[in-house]
Amino acid sequence: MGRRIRAQRLGRGSSTFKASLRRKYKVGYPSQLIMGKKLLMGVVKSLNHDPGRGTPVAEIALEDGTTFPVVAVQGMYVGQLIQMGEYAEIKPGNILPLYKIPEGTNVSMIELKPSDGGKLVRSPGTYATVMSQLGDRTVLALPSKKMIDLSSKCLAMIGIVAGGGMRDKPFLKAGKKYHWMTAKHRPYPRTRGVAMVAALHPFGGTRKKIGKPETVSRNAPPGRKVGLIAARRTGKKKK
Repeated sequence: MGRRIRAQRLGRGSSTFKASLRRKYKVGYPSQLIMGKKLLMGVVKSLNHDPGRGTPVAEIALEDGTTFPVVAVQGMYVGQLIQMGEYAEIKPGNILPLYKIPEGTNVSMIELKPSDGGKLVRSPGTYATVMSQLGDRTVLALPSKKMIDLSSKCLAMIGIVAGGGMRDKPFLKAGKKYHWMTAKHRPYPRTRGVAMVAALHPFGGTRKKIGKPETVSRNAPPGRKVGLIAARRTGKKKK
């Protein structure tokens, strides 16, 4: 009888590769306060590191003393004035509704639904581009090149998420890569399935080749559900 394969140990509910660290900040802006006013002013109080997050977190203080954390954008600095609302200028760090942002502008921390505080495009160095305004809907190009249309009432932050250069720095040591992968709930180092014995992986065996189709059904049971799961197509993609 075979043992639990890596895909099963990685599955939901398993604590095998669970990260031990906890993030300090839950980033998001107060949408109810911003949408209720034409112009709301704030100031960047501090730029802080958040464990497990690749981009710095900026704490913004409002005029009434309320503070909230957001992911920092490139060019943001301590003491910077942040404008929020319909009459805010198109400058990095300002927060506006999508219908007030001109086409071709780079935005980040975009609301998927109005008043959710900003859920899209928060990874280091990423940005979305406003493509067109279609009445009460706005079309954006996400970092994955996928086109998405959202409600024009959704808020977004102007600018590119900071920390994009983190991917240019080499790890140099396997230990650093191990801890970085552990924080993301991923195993490292990762062994190929064909290099394993047959008891540990469906692709395992003595001949270093799969010997069976790599595609697998969406309804395959745990322990067999590896490879190209419910693949729509296979083979080399033609240009």
